[in-house]
Amino acid sequence: MSLPALAQNQEDYPIVMAIPSELTTSALLLDIEAVGNRLVAVGEYGHIIHSDDFGDTWVQAASVPSRATLTSVDFVDPLNGWAVGHDAIILHTNDGGDNWDRQYIDPLAETPLLSVHFFDADHGIAVGAFSMVLETYDGGVTWDTRYLDPNMDEYADIFYHLNGVFEGPDNSTFVAAELGIVYRSTDNGVSFEEIATPYDGSFWGGVSFNGTVLVFGMRGNVWRSDDMGDSWAKVESDSNQSFGGGAVLDDGTIVLAGLGGSVTYSYDDARSFTGVLRPTRRGHAAVAAAGPNGVVVVGETGVALMPGRAEDYSPGNF
Repeated sequence: MSLPALAQNQEDYPIVMAIPSELTTSALLLDIEAVGNRLVAVGEYGHIIHSDDFGDTWVQAASVPSRATLTSVDFVDPLNGWAVGHDAIILHTNDGGDNWDRQYIDPLAETPLLSVHFFDADHGIAVGAFSMVLETYDGGVTWDTRYLDPNMDEYADIFYHLNGVFEGPDNSTFVAAELGIVYRSTDNGVSFEEIATPYDGSFWGGVSFNGTVLVFGMRGNVWRSDDMGDSWAKVESDSNQSFGGGAVLDDGTIVLAGLGGSVTYSYDDARSFTGVLRPTRRGHAAVAAAGPNGVVVVGETGVALMPGRAEDYSPGNF
């Protein structure tokens, strides 16, 4: 298997706009990001919504040139952000998420993009299934394919799904992948190296805080590293559900959200967690800090507010 060829004629794919809907806050949403005082969430049918009151109310983006399922969103400043998803779609906004333009699409690749991260306003990467990586050095005007692993070529035996890109300590960058693999960059994404962890299942994402890197994934697996990924220790997550997203709150609380209605909290730099289960038992894909409201989780049931601490959770109130 080799890298997919870049789609040469973007005009061959007509633009189809996302449809306005009153159901966007209760439909499938797969990622959320807090940018300044705004929350931006993305999901199926090209749905993009944003909130300026910590998740109490939401507005659908005015213009989104796609109906593909969107899987990830990343902002480099309060105005400029990117969203990626199925059909290898890449969208860009320069007004904080209200209006978007299409930078790239390649339905024939049949490879969804699963995560996007920008190092600065010009340099960014979008990663996805079967080791697909698209990279830009001009803010998304042009995108090129590359291998994340310098030892990988078209004759490689395994092409890992690259599930989540996140910032690490000291300007490092990490990519959570399949089979317990994590990739690390210490030069702003110019190069990556493969790191093998003691776990052999899939990691879906990660967060970093106070010099620590945390990755999480299937069956409640959470692993931490205090030495930039050179060694890893398993953390008891108080859950057997797979975690899709995490957030670090201003007070240092770490919140992970996953399948089966699972939300788990740590108050000791991810050395231990206390979990709760939302009664819907539906899956969560991502979580973001939401100011005085605590956190917002998104997933199968759209958006839901959760408290900033496990002991403040009551099914009747959230």
